[in-house]
Amino acid sequence: MSDNSTAEAGSGKIPVTVLTGYLGAGKTTLLNRILSEPHGQKYAVIVNEFGEIGIDNDLVVGADEEIFEMNNGCICCTVRGDLIRIIEGLMRRKGKFDAIIVETTGLADPAPVAQTFFVDDDVKEKARLDAVVTVADALWLKDRLKDAPEAKNQIAFADVILLNKTDLVDEGGLREVEARIRAINPYAKIHRTERSNIALDKVLGQNAFDLDRILDIEPQFLKSGDDEGHSHGHDHHDHAHGHDHDHGGLKHYHDEDMQSMSLRTDKPLDPDKFLPWMQDLVAKDGPSILRCKGILSFKDDPDRFVLQGVHMILDGDHQRAWKDGEKRDSRLVFIGRELPQDRIREGFEACIAQ
Repeated sequence: MSDNSTAEAGSGKIPVTVLTGYLGAGKTTLLNRILSEPHGQKYAVIVNEFGEIGIDNDLVVGADEEIFEMNNGCICCTVRGDLIRIIEGLMRRKGKFDAIIVETTGLADPAPVAQTFFVDDDVKEKARLDAVVTVADALWLKDRLKDAPEAKNQIAFADVILLNKTDLVDEGGLREVEARIRAINPYAKIHRTERSNIALDKVLGQNAFDLDRILDIEPQFLKSGDDEGHSHGHDHHDHAHGHDHDHGGLKHYHDEDMQSMSLRTDKPLDPDKFLPWMQDLVAKDGPSILRCKGILSFKDDPDRFVLQGVHMILDGDHQRAWKDGEKRDSRLVFIGRELPQDRIREGFEACIAQ
């Protein structure tokens, strides 16, 4: 468990996993595994569409008619109203479950669900967004990325991606679809699965908003060829028009409208400049910014500051003290459409403390 997750666990906040994926990708199969395996954890599960969730008739009706406690210790509730109201209702039953899972519909953009954990003070005080987990159909994802914007958003928002139904695609096809995923989201952890079969500790309890985890997955992603000799670095996937090129037998795709970029500096940032700049940036360009996250070193501040955002909504807080010998640098990541990269980079550099 990372230091961040340890700190969050100490805060008493309930971790929330958002489970998404296009129609037929295998979300419900994964949810059934979570609900049925003898993992010793109790999960409250919120689904925002009616349908089978594999609970059969093994239900014991609880005090709230929308919430059912199951024989394996899980709690399940079907959304019949607002997500915030459901979560607040669950919080009144705190202690009866260890974490919350929200399953979205196959046609849903995960942004509004993720935003819930930033905009409502009561929810934010008691729950934290642990990760967005996307289940992708290895056979059909290429087609869905062309004709279904929701599928592309689900990939872009993901912290963890299950590339499911891998038994239906050969190795070359799997490498190609993974390259297309990477063109949209270079940072998510990808797991190949059949029938959504995966160890649950690869999906739950990920604490994915800790950028250290991204660096564990892809240590080079914050380094670029022009990084040497500069106090700041960046690495991005530029806007292109769906073209691809070959690198030693591996195809690399550039998505036609989705981009990612990262910024870094080993000099402290001025919080009086940085925080207003970020607020202004998301106010103006929030619709283009699907996700942003960062770990920041502010001048004369002994603690790491963790920032995360969804569209025009930002959330940030001090995380923990910088450790002795730990490199104090700031890292900021954006994923979005038609990002104003030069303007973002210039604004970030203007926030470096003098």
